[in-house]
Amino acid sequence: MIEVKETATKIDTKVPRLVTPLPGPEARRLLKLDERYVSPSYTRDYPLVVRTGRGAMVEDVDGNIFLDYAAGIAVCATGHCHPEVVAAIQTQAAELIHMSGTDFYYARMAELAEKLASVAPGNEPKRVHFGNSGTEAVEAAIKLAKFHTKRDKLIAFNGSFHGRTLGALSLTASRAVQRKGFGTLIAGVFHMPYPDTYRGAYGIRPEHAAADCLGFLENELFRRRVDPEEVAGIFVEPIQGEGGYLPAPVEFLQGLQKICRKHGILLVADEVQCGMGRTGKFWASQHAGIEPDIICTAKGIASGMPLSAIIARASVMTWPPGAHGSTFGGNPVCIAASLATIKLLEEKYIANAAHMGDFILKRTANWREKFRNVGDIRGRGLMLGIEFVRDQKTREKAPDFRNTIVQLAFEKGLIVLPAGENTLRLSPALLIDEEQTEFALRTVEDCIREAEKKA
Repeated sequence: MIEVKETATKIDTKVPRLVTPLPGPEARRLLKLDERYVSPSYTRDYPLVVRTGRGAMVEDVDGNIFLDYAAGIAVCATGHCHPEVVAAIQTQAAELIHMSGTDFYYARMAELAEKLASVAPGNEPKRVHFGNSGTEAVEAAIKLAKFHTKRDKLIAFNGSFHGRTLGALSLTASRAVQRKGFGTLIAGVFHMPYPDTYRGAYGIRPEHAAADCLGFLENELFRRRVDPEEVAGIFVEPIQGEGGYLPAPVEFLQGLQKICRKHGILLVADEVQCGMGRTGKFWASQHAGIEPDIICTAKGIASGMPLSAIIARASVMTWPPGAHGSTFGGNPVCIAASLATIKLLEEKYIANAAHMGDFILKRTANWREKFRNVGDIRGRGLMLGIEFVRDQKTREKAPDFRNTIVQLAFEKGLIVLPAGENTLRLSPALLIDEEQTEFALRTVEDCIREAEKKA
């Protein structure tokens, strides 16, 4: 067994503290081990080898401490190792680690289902199915939509990311590399433009993005490619994640729901990344006042424990026993973490996400004037994207510039991730405070200045 060397450093700071060149000697040793034994399919943006985390801070194996503004791709909603979540996990692990909800009953599974149903939009009763990951939630939603409607066609959006298993991958239209080499995916999936209010649905008329996309759906897809009476569901991210942290306009989501209701199509909101309080409301779709027929959730649902769920109208989730299941979905330890997480979100962290999101948008309001390569700043709550361009007039995308920012930030102790072709995502834990956010924004400013000097 290869041991990771412990360090004496404790996370006793709210801002980064770097004590070795990056990567440090222990990190370099482990990078070689990873290169030899771990699947090369994983994408890593820089050589961070994490040892421990507390709150919004993480420590690497060499004792360097970083400010985490990625939160495990928006997973660690309550921060790393929140003491209340840890206590819930420890207590449950000492009582019961596994029980398959596919075969037996478990009290806290029903309790969590009741809680998720109670916070879902709309007055109709809801039912919940548990899985282990976002892509599993999407797979379940695909099956449920087809089962309920007795239809077999699906619609998703360009730029969407719904997962990498074959059904979810058929909906995904983010990057060709995610599909390359895997042969024929599931049939009957149609893609359409997503309403980009910075670039427009077709690269023009950004102010008409919502209307243009809705028009494409009705006048192109429904007239030329697929009869709406054959469509089981439309899968939409209220805020696209991998697509570049793009929020769908309120009028678009409302119009999409109206069209779905008109044709008996299920509206499926993929809130795997944008749900669980990240946008300052429990669900991103609540900003538009819509009531999805099915909600897919994962990532922030259990502060890092593997859990997902679909929440559907009770009149939709009518499949019989054996139609769908999961051995590990709804694992007792994961459910305990989720119940603790939701309690913390409702008590303070959803409100903090809204507050800190406003703080960031106000703090960055003049960045387009200050920096020639900043094209757009957008999002809700603590799901914000900064899009970089080569020229603000032409809006030509600048992926290399964005990648430089990501690397420079790491070298300064700030963990951030890319999104889409040329966007920097800001998705910290929902407990982040103004001191830490001010540090993060100053660091990004410094990185932009350095990158612009090199450009």
